[in-house]
Amino acid sequence: MKKARIGFPLLSFLISPYLMAADAAPAGKAVPCQKQSGFAAIVHGGAGDWDFKKKNEAAYRAAMEDVMRRLHKKLQAGGTALDAVTEAIVILEDDPLFNAGRGSIANSVGKHELDASIMDGTNLKAGAVAAVTRIKNPILAARSVMEQSEHVLLVAGGAEDFAAKHEIRMVKPEYFDVKEKKAFVKPPKNEEKFGTVGAAVLDRCGNLAAGTSTGGYDGKLPGRVGDSPIIGAGTYADNRSAAISATGHGEYFIRYAVAHDITARMRYQGQTLAQAADALIKDELVKAGGSGGIIAVDKDGRTHAAYNSKAMLHATVHADGKITVKFQ
Repeated sequence: MKKARIGFPLLSFLISPYLMAADAAPAGKAVPCQKQSGFAAIVHGGAGDWDFKKKNEAAYRAAMEDVMRRLHKKLQAGGTALDAVTEAIVILEDDPLFNAGRGSIANSVGKHELDASIMDGTNLKAGAVAAVTRIKNPILAARSVMEQSEHVLLVAGGAEDFAAKHEIRMVKPEYFDVKEKKAFVKPPKNEEKFGTVGAAVLDRCGNLAAGTSTGGYDGKLPGRVGDSPIIGAGTYADNRSAAISATGHGEYFIRYAVAHDITARMRYQGQTLAQAADALIKDELVKAGGSGGIIAVDKDGRTHAAYNSKAMLHATVHADGKITVKFQ
């Protein structure tokens, strides 16, 4: 009996998974690239139907400008998008002005439950934590989940145990009880109150990353998890399209898979970043009753902010070093 020969088509089929695996770099590994001349970063500090108090606007502007100067320096030196996103969000988490990390607002029983996520556009790896009460910088825990576990999302005590095991700094819950909060005028009691921080970055290698961190909205039920730690809802990054971070009424962003839907419209319908984001945020979400917005940067370095709320604090910087901060 003659031995069967493996033809070229079958051989290609057998080895193609290994070839594809070789093309995808593991999370946390350097991705070889040919340096590009351009890069871009966009950061947000929350969206809502409120006004910034004049006496605090300067503080918010200074905080955002500081973040953007640091990002420009890092990216100019060849830093990765993933590291830039992480650094930006850590800075904002440590600043009590923002509703993330130290400045997180409390739930209906006066406790702080924090959420965060991060995503690497080079390989679609992601990590997230939710409903944590003792992690100083949830974005660092989210990145650790992405890089040091096989999981995407860990919650509550399990996330805290994981973070402590991986030497992420832990604090007492009282750390989040700060008085210097919110440059926003409080809206009427019958309106939602929310705010989040996030970053989306394209680095000089052409790689994208995004991250989001939040304390949720004021008076939320204990155990409530919004869109910020949900990949595809509040955070998404894909080198084939764009990196996105969302802020607003999280339940709507989850239901409409906002961050992923924007990238899908770009890939499958050929829409630009602005077209896709505006159609979803300013049309579909408005009709549904959802309020908030997104920041994003596409694979070609175009940044965009789309929101249907009265205000969304956001800032951009590109390779030329020009920093723009906007409140509305």
